[in-house]
Amino acid sequence: MTTPRWTLFRTVTALALTGATVAALSGCSAGSSAAKADPAAKTVTVYTADGLNDGDDSYYQTVFAAFEKETGIDVQVVEAGSGEVLQRVKQESSNTQADLLVTLPPFIQTASEDGLLAKYAPEGIDAVPAADKAADGTYEALVNNYIGFIRNTEDVPDAPKTWDDLLGDEYQGKLQYSTPGVAGDGTAMLMLAREVLGAERSTEYFTKLQDNNVGPSDSTGALAAKVDKGELTIANGDVQMNIAQQKSMPNLGIFFLEGADGTPTTMSVPYSVGLVKDAPHTANAKKLLDFLYTEDAQEQATTVAGGFPARSDVHPTGDEAEKLDALMHGVEIVHPDWDDIAEHLDSYVGDWNTATGTL
Repeated sequence: MTTPRWTLFRTVTALALTGATVAALSGCSAGSSAAKADPAAKTVTVYTADGLNDGDDSYYQTVFAAFEKETGIDVQVVEAGSGEVLQRVKQESSNTQADLLVTLPPFIQTASEDGLLAKYAPEGIDAVPAADKAADGTYEALVNNYIGFIRNTEDVPDAPKTWDDLLGDEYQGKLQYSTPGVAGDGTAMLMLAREVLGAERSTEYFTKLQDNNVGPSDSTGALAAKVDKGELTIANGDVQMNIAQQKSMPNLGIFFLEGADGTPTTMSVPYSVGLVKDAPHTANAKKLLDFLYTEDAQEQATTVAGGFPARSDVHPTGDEAEKLDALMHGVEIVHPDWDDIAEHLDSYVGDWNTATGTL
């Protein structure tokens, strides 16, 4: 039986948080961790869930380059799955290396609840709706986003419509989704299934879906290349990341499955950001947060990233905005109580583990 990546990560980091070990797990250089950070350095370190850093023209590459040009502050990015970046912040709490944490719900809620984030209100934050930021000021939505599914458009010319469609024999060994409890999109997909199918039926559903599932994946972003190449024909994803990936993956198609009333349905799953408690470069981190909520940076959430601004007063125009409007037309959006999900996540993931036989 394969050990879930979540367990592997927790075990390894608990045993030895050396620079080389962390680099192997998180995809960063070994020199970015282990030693205590220099608070006077002209740098800021962002621990982030994957999705906003795909390619040289990605959102991070574009916005961070502009920030560095304006301030002279270099931005270091450490990228992994949503649960993994949270876990690393926890493991390093006695010698904090991260300045900002960007991750998906419910992991950002867990970070706040565990006391890993500090209060800060970036300039422009008043334009972010109250529902998209923590009541205690520890985090806020940075780029709005919605989960979905992807298909290889050559192998699957007509997108599946219902959840039961994914149970078809034609997808056996050709379907994969990211692991709930580890990946933010995988967790949101599980929550959407519970919303649409009901708790009991969703458990039964994932038991059946396991016949087609290739196996666990700690990263949603890694699935797109497999779908584009035809190694998989169906996977889960999210709008922002998959829109960005379509630039280099011509066979990638985005679709949404129907809700209980037959309407294509998705779930809100924003990239959210918080200032890490005892961050080594707090002043630099605050400057970066202020920069990320400027109108230009928020517009680029759409024009560069393929996502949606967190600020309600920013309304991008142009081809990317029109493409997103067309994709989301007629799609119902579920806005769950992520605080409640964070509180009960272990139970929900435990039910999924039992249903799929991963424990």
